[in-house]
Order: sequence, then C-alpha cells, then structure tokens
Amino acid sequence: MTATERRYDIDWLRVIAIGLLIMYHIGFVFLPWGVFIGFIQNDQSLDFIWNPMSMLNVWRIPLLFFVSGLGVSFAIRKRNWKQLIAERTMRILIPFIFGILVIVPLHQFLWQSYYKQDFAYSIQPGHLWFLGNIFIYVILLSPLFFYLKKNENSKFSKWLKKLYKSPAGLLGMTGVFVLEALLVRPETYETYSMTMHGFLLGFLAFLFGFLCVYTGSAFWETVQRWRWLLLTLAVTFFVFRIIKFQLQAPNYLKAIESNMWIFSIFGFGYKYLNRPGKTLSYLSQAAYPVYILHMIFLYGGAYLILPLEIPGGLKLIIITTFTFIGCFISYEFIIRRIQILRPLFGLKPIKAGLK
Repeated sequence: MTATERRYDIDWLRVIAIGLLIMYHIGFVFLPWGVFIGFIQNDQSLDFIWNPMSMLNVWRIPLLFFVSGLGVSFAIRKRNWKQLIAERTMRILIPFIFGILVIVPLHQFLWQSYYKQDFAYSIQPGHLWFLGNIFIYVILLSPLFFYLKKNENSKFSKWLKKLYKSPAGLLGMTGVFVLEALLVRPETYETYSMTMHGFLLGFLAFLFGFLCVYTGSAFWETVQRWRWLLLTLAVTFFVFRIIKFQLQAPNYLKAIESNMWIFSIFGFGYKYLNRPGKTLSYLSQAAYPVYILHMIFLYGGAYLILPLEIPGGLKLIIITTFTFIGCFISYEFIIRRIQILRPLFGLKPIKAGLK
C-alpha cells in the first residue's frame, strides 16, 4: 500500500459509525432509564428498540476507537511526530475544549430547562469524552507508532504481518479484549464513558486499529476472506446473549461478540465500500461536526416534541429527522462557511480562493 492510497471504506465506516452513534443516543429518549443518564425522557417507553440498541452497544464505541487508530496509521506516513501532534491538537484537542466549554453546557441547559431545574453552568466532557481519550492515546502511543514506522522491515513487523494473514491474528486480538474484560471486571461491559474499562478498551482498539493498517493488506484480506463466518459468529453470539442471558451475558462473551461484529464489518467494508464518490466526500467532512453538534439538536427536538400528544413512534421519527436536519443545516450554512468556526469543529481552514 502506498502512502498516497486512500481507503474509502474506512471513510465510510467512520460516517456509518457516527450515524449509528447518533441514532443510539436518540433511542435513549424512549427508554425508561434515559433521564438517569442525562437524557430528556419520553413518558411512553418504546421497549422494542432496546434489542437492536443492545446489539449495537457492544461494538459501536470500540469500532470508533479502531477507526481512529486506522486514521493515525495513515496519517503518520506523511508526518513526523511533531506534525502529528500539531495536527491532532488542531483536529481533536481544540474541538474537545470548545465542546466542553460551549456545546455540552448548551444541551445541559436544555435538560435543566425541560425539567425546570435551576440553571447551572458546569464543565464536563459529556458525549465528547471520546475525543479526550483519543488525544491521550495519540500522545501515549506516538513513540511506539513512529518506532514501528522506522522499523517496518524488523523481525517483529514481519512476524506481525504473518500473524495477520491468518485467523490467528483475529483470535489474538480478541483474546486481548477478553483478557481486559476478565482483569478489569467492569460492572457493565457497555459502560465506556469515563471508566477505566472504557479507557483501556479504547486504548487497545486504537492500538490494534493502527496495527491493522501497519500490516498492509494482510489483515484486510483475512477479514474479507472470513467475513461471512465472522458475521455468522457475531449474530450467533448476539442471539445466544438474548436467549440464554436476557442480554446480560458475561463480559468476556460480550468482548468476543464485539470483535466478531467489528471484524465482519471491516471485511464487508473492504469488499464493498472502498470506492470514492461525491456523497462520501461530503459526508466524511460533515461527520465530525455533526457528531460534535448532535446532542444540542437531539435535546432541542426532545424539548419541543415530547410534550405533544402524539404516538411515541411518531415522536421518534420526528426527533430523528429534526436532529439530522438541524445538524446538517448548521454544518452546511454556518460551520463549513465561516472560517473562524471551522477549527472549532475539527475542520481545516479554507484556503484562499477555495470554497
């Protein structure tokens, strides 16, 4: 793989993962415990959405960490360590700081207003905790990444590429995640935000994401070859989790299921999504600002729609539409067009003469 080759499937996976994350957050509005984790909650629960949300929940965040590691692996091919840190500071740290100072307090304000609480400004990461973790991983792992870059023909690199050419590489990665679940013993495997489990799981996914690209085509050919088996295993583990454990399976089984979903997604993405297009070009630029913004429009939609005397399913549709339309209108007509706002949402400045 050359340094200039772009992997469009990874761009698609980033867009899809962020879209699913937003849908997942919308779902919390219609679950009976949504208010206890900071969401405005509908009086009528829609219990049927919990099974698909539970399926997503074991892999949606690990997938994003994997994809972030993939991105860094491509980025260091054209950057030294100073350039990488500077670029990630602009793209991750600045939006993170802006988000916790401005974006998160805005949707907290909507929550306080809806529940008629006293208004209180507080600084906390909210849904942007993910960005803080990623920046820490970049700092911690950069020495290892650049060491590997300088020693691409070392015995370790050759062994790693050989390992990733077979399912043994997938089993090895899965085994590490199982070990993390057994050692850390999180109360709930799917609790990633602001937990030691979430930090370590994200660290491992970020590291392995880097290695998946570092090994060249080895990993990708493996997941493409075994994609149907991986998908079958993922579905089997999920069905088993429902039937045997009523979704409350042991953490080590959730770790295995999570990796089966992620590896199968990588396999199908590599097979079918590695193609450029105008839609992808637009969405890949919009995804990050939309992720940063979405909670404001989600809470705003809930604030306006939940008091209406209409069926819960219709509220779900309207709030989903409101959230996505609000985010994309804000991105298209404000964020991407105003130079001073672009860095605050992780976008590069517009070069002179370009629109």
